[in-house]
Amino acid sequence: MTPEDLMLQDLRDRYVEIEVDPLFLRLYAGLGAGGRMFANFHQRLNALFDFMNRKARMNRHFNAEDSRQLIGLIDEIGDAKQVLGRGGLEFVVADSYRQVIEDCRKFLVDSGGSPIPEDFEAIELVKYEPVFMMPETRMHLPERRSTVELQMIGSGSYAKVYRFIDPEYGIPFALKRAKRNLTPSDLARFRNEFDLLKSLRFPYVLQVFRYFEDRNEYTMEHCDATLRGFIDRNNARISFGARKRVALQFLYGLNYLHSKGHLHRDVSYQNVLVREYDGGSVIVKISDFGLFKNPSSSLTRTESELRGTILDRTIVSFKDYNVANEIYAIGFVLSFIFSGRLDIGACTGSTRAVIDKCVALDHATRYPDVRTVIRDVEALEPEVAEVRSETPS
Repeated sequence: MTPEDLMLQDLRDRYVEIEVDPLFLRLYAGLGAGGRMFANFHQRLNALFDFMNRKARMNRHFNAEDSRQLIGLIDEIGDAKQVLGRGGLEFVVADSYRQVIEDCRKFLVDSGGSPIPEDFEAIELVKYEPVFMMPETRMHLPERRSTVELQMIGSGSYAKVYRFIDPEYGIPFALKRAKRNLTPSDLARFRNEFDLLKSLRFPYVLQVFRYFEDRNEYTMEHCDATLRGFIDRNNARISFGARKRVALQFLYGLNYLHSKGHLHRDVSYQNVLVREYDGGSVIVKISDFGLFKNPSSSLTRTESELRGTILDRTIVSFKDYNVANEIYAIGFVLSFIFSGRLDIGACTGSTRAVIDKCVALDHATRYPDVRTVIRDVEALEPEVAEVRSETPS
């Protein structure tokens, strides 16, 4: 570990055992050990500011012990800012409290108590929103000992995705950061998504690299577009052969996932990513495994709430989600790949027959697995894969 790593660890450990009111802890959920530190600062500031308000009304004399406590707390906040800064992290204090702290520095003394100025205005206590915030536009790379700028490129229900340039390689990577309002179960699901992706190694599944515990975020390979965005942008120029290659890469990725005993459970146009290369070549990457299901794992969701983008019309309970339900969503994505339209009936000929077999309401007539879908898609020929329109929907 670097000296900066050790300093950050000591700073976090200092607040692990300190009791903090849950009313303040909830304001900093999702910030890990750093959130506990900020909640502790916030709680102590509010107590001292509240006492200062009362003393201003009584005799304009802030007691000696309370003066020393506030001076010490202000110095403690400054020390934390310095340590985090050396580690490539930073936080800001809400303007209202930053101004109060600056004003208090002018009259606080550490012995005999502090005279409260005549022009002192009662401090408005902040109770229901955080006053310590960590900007989301920068990230520290410990192994590079440098900080990079983040550019947000996507946002969903559970996380935001950013793009950054690695300073050593000069190439883009992506960062996926959990939102701060996640429930403990959804935060666990976010971490489980990383663990699953880390365990997978396949050309058509998104690769992830490192998880940062203190910030609930992880780095991953960068892709240029979602499948939806790529096809909408290029639909008129995509040949049948290119569509077939994209479709097969998509299917190969899902077949690999199923071979490992996992179900994605949220197959959609947005959860398939595309990496673009010179000459028009592309590689498809299956992503966003936040709802994945491993039938033999304790990580499997058991609730009945239906979640996901393309839901099988025949499914009643999400806990009963199976391969047939996944095949249904696959049919919609294949239809979009081959037609460029969201209309499930846009394809004709043999392509339409494949899609119809994916989305049949009678499970007995659906494809039994992805391998058989692959077999039929591999056999498709251009002359029997015409579409009604090449115009994006």
